[in-house]
Amino acid sequence: MNFFIDTANLDQIKEAQDLGILDGVTTNPSLMAKEGIKGAKNITQHYVDICNIVDGDVSAEVIATDYEGMISEGEELAALHPQIVVKVPCTKNGIKAVKYLSTKGIRTNCTLIFSVGQALLAAKAGATYVSPFVGRLDDICTDGIVLIRQIADMFNYYAFDTQVLAASVRHTMHIIQCVEAGAHVATCPLSAIVGLLNHPLTDKGLEQFLADYNKLNG
Repeated sequence: MNFFIDTANLDQIKEAQDLGILDGVTTNPSLMAKEGIKGAKNITQHYVDICNIVDGDVSAEVIATDYEGMISEGEELAALHPQIVVKVPCTKNGIKAVKYLSTKGIRTNCTLIFSVGQALLAAKAGATYVSPFVGRLDDICTDGIVLIRQIADMFNYYAFDTQVLAASVRHTMHIIQCVEAGAHVATCPLSAIVGLLNHPLTDKGLEQFLADYNKLNG
């Protein structure tokens, strides 16, 4: 299981990188806006800044919805840094763009996946990653983890190289469920990743060790 952090906040990315377990970053226009990043020039520079912090893949999302626009933006984003993975929505134009970009050797993340059929089309088009949205499915009383498992099983059965990148992962239980479902990657907020460290028995055990040490050493 690889960990990506889902944010555009440089401080959080640095903190996750310093933990030694970060494999990449996913971003989107909403996350950029949350950090107050405005203007095409500032956004592209921010992507480069993120790439300079992490060692792994950084998903950068196209804004265009038409095929030609996606291609143009995708090529521009990919040229920014070798770690950039172009993030494209799973639409008819998006699938066409994934196919084109993949033939040019540009890696892609097909996002906003909510069904096995969408994941299948993205994989056949050559997507590097597909991003099923776990939390958003849970929000409408649909089990997002079941979809992760179905897609992972399909990719294994047909030997697709495309990786399942579980998105909209909101808490530590989602992470564990994604592991069990066979996701290759989970992209999470920093709080969910750090939350995996929490266990009362660890706290209790450390407290006891320190108490015993103090007894022995006055």
